[in-house]
Amino acid sequence: MAVDPEKAIVLWPTYFDLRSSREDGRRIPRRDATEAPTAQMLFEAVKSLRLDCILELEKSYPRFWHRNEGRVLVEPKLKKPVLIRQVAAKLKTMPKPKHQG
Repeated sequence: MAVDPEKAIVLWPTYFDLRSSREDGRRIPRRDATEAPTAQMLFEAVKSLRLDCILELEKSYPRFWHRNEGRVLVEPKLKKPVLIRQVAAKLKTMPKPKHQG
């Protein structure tokens, strides 16, 4: 089934970012957060949950409109808080991306 953008659950990397405060948009406890998650990492975590999703790299979280961090649209098979917890757990088990430098 394809994801309907009108009905999809939107996940932003900020929801899972250890460096973001609750006020800035983090949706999970610090102990469950990941340092610097990317939209690509969210996409892979959602895919591993066997849910349809769409990766949109050109989008910006409204509070930080100047950062082009991307987002993931997910089919609404789960309630958003449940989905966020499951994605957070998957992110914790994923290998950290290697930084280019």
